[in-house]
Amino acid sequence: MSQAKTLTEKELKKVLLYISLRKHAARNRAMLLLTHWSGMRVGEVAALRVGDVLSSDGSVKSEVRLLPEQTKGSHARTVFLGTRIRKELAVYIATLFRPLPEKPLFYTQKRAGFTANTLCQHFHHLYKHVGVEGASSHSGRRSFITNLAAKGVGVRVLMALAGHRNICTTQAYIDVNDELQRAAVELL
Repeated sequence: MSQAKTLTEKELKKVLLYISLRKHAARNRAMLLLTHWSGMRVGEVAALRVGDVLSSDGSVKSEVRLLPEQTKGSHARTVFLGTRIRKELAVYIATLFRPLPEKPLFYTQKRAGFTANTLCQHFHHLYKHVGVEGASSHSGRRSFITNLAAKGVGVRVLMALAGHRNICTTQAYIDVNDELQRAAVELL
């Protein structure tokens, strides 16, 4: 089975434009960008509760502590949220009616929380409608790791950010392309 496509900035913008023209734009944008800008797995995004990301003072946390039951492999981990994704989450949370800490952060149209499977399907349909071939629910995570590697972030830091327990797993996520290779030889 081939790996999920790593999206270019242009492809991500195309998906975000499509999302902006549809129902539930703030929700869909926040869910997708959590995978692209924080490297979260789709199952982790689906498992988020309001209290995981929202502080008692109503601000979006800079760190999300995922419990073992919210992660792949049942290993607790911390996800760091940068300024951009915190702003996106704040916009989305402002659309919620009485966000209670124990409730799912993201709801389907039927007002139930997403499951990992329904969110995988949702992302698949988003990418398909936009025409991004080879993209899947894992594309955001691969793009996150590849983009940080391209900016010189070390593989051990990438491993920690991704929540991987083996450095070889992280290395397999990094998409080596012509642009990265051109930039590498220009360092000399």
